[in-house]
Order: sequence, then C-alpha cells, then structure tokens
Amino acid sequence: MSLQTSLNRLLLQFLHQLPCGFLGLLIGLNVTPVDPASVGSEVWYGKKSGKYTSVGKGDSVVYSQLYPFEGLWNYTSGIIHHVKLKGLEPGTRYYYKCGDSSIPAMSQEHYFETFPKPSPNNYPARIAVIGDLGLTSNSTSTIDHLNYNDPSMILMVGDLTYANQYLTTGGKGASCYSCAFPDAPIRETYQPRWDGWGRFMEPLTSEIPMMVIEGNHEIEPQAGGITFKSYLTRFAVPAEESGSKSNFYYSFDAGGIHFIMLGAYVDYNSTGAQFAWLKKDLQSVDRSVTPWLVAAWHSPWYNSYASHYQEFECMRLEMEELLFRYRVDIVFDGHVHAYERMNRVFNYTLDPCGPVYITVGDGGNIEKVDVDHADDPGKCPSAGDNIPEFGGVCKSNFSTGPAKGNFCWNKQPEWSAFRESSFGHGILEVVNSTYALWTWHRNQDNYKENAVGDQIYIVRQPELCMKDLKDPHQSLPYNSSTKSSSAINHLSQDVSIIISQILGVLFIYGLLSQVEWS
Repeated sequence: MSLQTSLNRLLLQFLHQLPCGFLGLLIGLNVTPVDPASVGSEVWYGKKSGKYTSVGKGDSVVYSQLYPFEGLWNYTSGIIHHVKLKGLEPGTRYYYKCGDSSIPAMSQEHYFETFPKPSPNNYPARIAVIGDLGLTSNSTSTIDHLNYNDPSMILMVGDLTYANQYLTTGGKGASCYSCAFPDAPIRETYQPRWDGWGRFMEPLTSEIPMMVIEGNHEIEPQAGGITFKSYLTRFAVPAEESGSKSNFYYSFDAGGIHFIMLGAYVDYNSTGAQFAWLKKDLQSVDRSVTPWLVAAWHSPWYNSYASHYQEFECMRLEMEELLFRYRVDIVFDGHVHAYERMNRVFNYTLDPCGPVYITVGDGGNIEKVDVDHADDPGKCPSAGDNIPEFGGVCKSNFSTGPAKGNFCWNKQPEWSAFRESSFGHGILEVVNSTYALWTWHRNQDNYKENAVGDQIYIVRQPELCMKDLKDPHQSLPYNSSTKSSSAINHLSQDVSIIISQILGVLFIYGLLSQVEWS
C-alpha cells in the first residue's frame, strides 16, 4: 500500500519581455476586450540551449478594470496565456522560448533552474526577500542591489506595483492618495503600471523564480465590488497542489524549507477556511524532510513603528498560537516601509521557541520610508489610527511586561532587536538543518564591498523546542535519518510548471512533484 502526497509544492514565476506588440492593452472611456483565442500559447523547452525537446500548450484569458464613474478611464488587459510544463526534474536547468510559432512570434531564449528536491541536505543558495517594491528610482536601486547579490529565489511579500497610487488617467502618482485626490469617487488605479512593472522586473525574473503573496495595494476595487482582479489573473500559485481552495493562501517546498504563504486580506478567523487549511498543512509537514518552516504574509503582527501599529492584532490573536505550536522558524512581512527584525517572541513575550519575525516593507515604493516609532515621544498612535483595510480592530493596552497598562512602550520594545528606516532587501542563506544566515542590505550600501545593514545567524533548536510536540510528523527529530532517507529513496518526480504570458510579460509558475511512500 502506498500513500501519494504532494510534498514539493513549488511555484516559479518569471517575467520577460516578448516580441508580442499585437497583444496591446486598451485604456480609455470605452474599451472592448480582445479575443483571448486569437493568439496561440506555446512554450518550447529542453535541457540544452537551442534544443527544445518538449512543447507545452495552454489556455488564455483577459481581464478588465472597470469604473462606473463619469470621466474615469477603463482598462482591459492584453491576452494572458497559461501553459503547464510537465515532467521537469528538480535541481535542473531548462532553456525555453514562448509565443505562437504559427504567426510566427517566439521570444528569445531564456533559462531557469528548478528548485532542489525536498531534503534536509538541499536548499536554494540565496533567497531574496522583498516587500512593498513599487516602481520608483528607489525600487530600481533595490532591484539592482538584489541582482548583484545573485539570488536563486525571490520571496515577494505583497504590494507589488502601487498602481492604485495613480488616477485611471495616469499622470503623476501620489505618496498619499487621499491627500492628493480627496474627491476621487473610488480608489482608482492606473493599470498600465502593472505592465510597466513586469517589464521592469524582466531582467531578473526571466531567470529567477519569484513567489508572491497579496498585499493591500493589490485589492484594487472596481465596478460590482470586484477586487484583486489584476493580481489573481496575472499570478498563478500552487493553491490546488497544496490543498488550498483559494489563491490567497498556499504552501510550497524549496529543498529543505516548507514555505507557508498566508492571506491577510481574506478571512483569517479560527472558524474559517484559511485557518482550517493552515492547520492541515502544518500537520502534514515532515520536519525530517523539510526541517525549516517559514511563513510569510503582508501585514506584520510585531511592529514598533507608528505606521500600521497593532493594525493586524486581530489576525495575530487568531493565528499566532497555531504557528507557535508547530514551531514556525521565521516569519517575513512587509506593509511597514522600513526594516525591523524581532527577537524570538510569542504573545509579546520573549520565547526561545517563537519565530523570528522580520519586516522588509522597505522595497522602495512611492509612499516613501516610515521613520516614526510608536515609542518615540509624542508618536504613539491612538487606538483609532491604523484601521485595517480588511478584518476587525482588536487593539488593546499591554497586559504584561514593562509596558503593562500602556498602548505603546516608552522605549524600543524588548522583542524588537533591530530597526532602521532605509530602503533595501534581505537575503536568506540556509546553511543546513540548524543554521541560516540572514542579511539585510541597505540601498545606500549598493556600491560598498561587503557592507551589510543587519546580519545574524538564525539557529533552530529542535532538541529544545520540538520535544513536547505531540504530532508524529512534527515530533520527528530534524536529523532523523531513517525516515528521511526512506522518503528520498522513494521519491518519484513528476514536476510541472505553469507559464503565463501577457502583453510581453511572461510568468512561469507551479512546480509540483509527487512523493510516493511505501
């Protein structure tokens, strides 16, 4: 008897510019969508440059962003093609072209490398972590610096393009939308920013896998109460492969790391579908195969800046205990436009078994950097500030610790280890089952050799933190060689990638392998 389980739920995303000008977007007062079936969608791929042994064909779709208000421009996208590539092997370089060979119109050749197979001995070399990137000169500095650091994977923790900082007619965007456009009938967006952002990212993401999660700037409300239309149409994620029924939350493996991507702008209550999925996903993780457990979502729970202070306290109250129970090692967030690394913490109390929370919402977006701390004199927000765009309000004074009875600390909180108001990005280098090197790079250090803004080794302690866990998978020692080697020996790879193309932008997604236990 054998049990099949989708162990390696990997998502690869690549974007690159294609010679497909005929797939033009339409924007104006009256727009008519193009026919998605008017152009074929193909991907040629193989293990050797110029020798494509396989061809994948797929489906296509378009989306529209419509506003029922006089004078606002509407938008309809170029054709988005989704193609699934099957039979890929882990840890392997593939060369590819995409387009429609019948026209003919095929892109230049690019390549990507699939993630290593799940194992306590295999890890992506360097994982870049970015949040709140946008499309500004600071964004350019961030991406230039990140590219110099040669990542093998990118984790994007929400707020990608900031298209909703502009009116539908384009023009100059604003760092404060409500300040600049107080009479706007709805939170408008300039959708061509999405297309420009894709072209901006092309040199990097045409070769490097990028995993994404939504942020509040992806909500983008339009006619009929529709939200997240651009994000959901342009990005595919391995939701189904990871047992999720929503593209707002999913999980995947990259070597010996299990990543959990959570949605902060959909129901996160303990009685909801996301919570039930999260619990089931955590229960399925075998720490002898993927010792590291990393979670990411957009809005931080631990944050000592005045901006977004205690904004997502409701989500923390619903989910924190579950993540702590299953010993999540690291949490990455964005939203706050600055950098902050926490000490290991649980329920605002230092705990050696709590996750290391890291905020990297400092990608360089148009809203600029956050500088005020909640503990600075006169900067403590009121309970009526920082209302979330989704979910309830659960703010309260601290009930324990040095700040007991107060809404804010009067000094840097003990759980806040390091913070700085600079744009930048982070690099995670997992060394083995125990050690991972985390480095935060500031944009102002771009041309300085060996300069770092913050750097620490994150150390797992399974002998201390996992000894009391009751779940049989979770209680396995991280170096339990017997079952780990058994899993690897019975690994039969069936890896697939989904490739999507829109308006000269290519996306490659969804790397899935099957594991057979006997």
